Amino acid sequence: MRILVTGGAGFVGTNLIKRLLKDGHEVISIDNYSTGKKENEQDGCEYFDRDLSKTNWWDLSDISEYEVTHEYQIQPVDVIYHLAALARIQPSFDNPTKSFKSNCLGTQNLLEWARRHNTPVVYAGTSSAHGDIFANPYTFTKCQGEDIVTMYNKLFNLPTVICRFYNVYGPHQITEGAYCCVLGIFERQFYKSNPLTITGDGEQRRDFTHVEDIVDGMVKCIENIDKASGEIFELGNGENYSINEIANAFGDYPKKYIDAKPGEMRETLNTDIKAQDVLNWKPKNNIIKYIKKNYEVQR
Repeated sequence: MRILVTGGAGFVGTNLIKRLLKDGHEVISIDNYSTGKKENEQDGCEYFDRDLSKTNWWDLSDISEYEVTHEYQIQPVDVIYHLAALARIQPSFDNPTKSFKSNCLGTQNLLEWARRHNTPVVYAGTSSAHGDIFANPYTFTKCQGEDIVTMYNKLFNLPTVICRFYNVYGPHQITEGAYCCVLGIFERQFYKSNPLTITGDGEQRRDFTHVEDIVDGMVKCIENIDKASGEIFELGNGENYSINEIANAFGDYPKKYIDAKPGEMRETLNTDIKAQDVLNWKPKNNIIKYIKKNYEVQR
């Protein structure tokens, strides 16, 4: 199949593209590289630098500095994985407009293009939907994105699936800047021999899911699209750990407590087994084992 991955130079997108290429698919990526990295690009995948919030993202041939050639046009695909987003809570407070453009307008533009070609879409939702959706612009706009996907499915009969991610970790995770997840932050601090910074009391709990398990769930959505279309799947491990437990998995290593951050949930935990029942999906990885395997040798 010919498959489009938006956000393909990002953390999850890179791992998904690796899997799709390994499975023998033709893959193209769209990314504006606001958080994606050029070094994540994979041989065998065609990459386009585009901004999905612009209505003509699929065709730059009408812009004066480009010649009208096939090279600048995004041709129809068989499947779309929509991962592109501004995907962290704290940066969304600083510039809500960027979150709305990326997570709402960008999603609507993509869905409209998919509707023109009746292309199935798998959308990366958010487990934060189970908390206060008004707690921060990121959660609100990602939930709006879910609503846009659902509307296109119900109103236009577009095949769509929503996958909610739970605290993803693993290879290619972001370790620098405002878009780090907690394990990415700990990894950077660990390799720089800095204390692990724990926000608040460290007793907030998270359901951590390895990126390979996330990718497997998304792939299974398309393999089972007849059953999966219109559904929301919770891709979480089904067990959670406190941030203190995550930090302690690094062993006897310095820790530093800092102020809690606004807008974050106290606990995430996936208790929904629909993905197991419908997709035959089951996560295989454990974050404590991952930490001990990947960081213990460096001590």
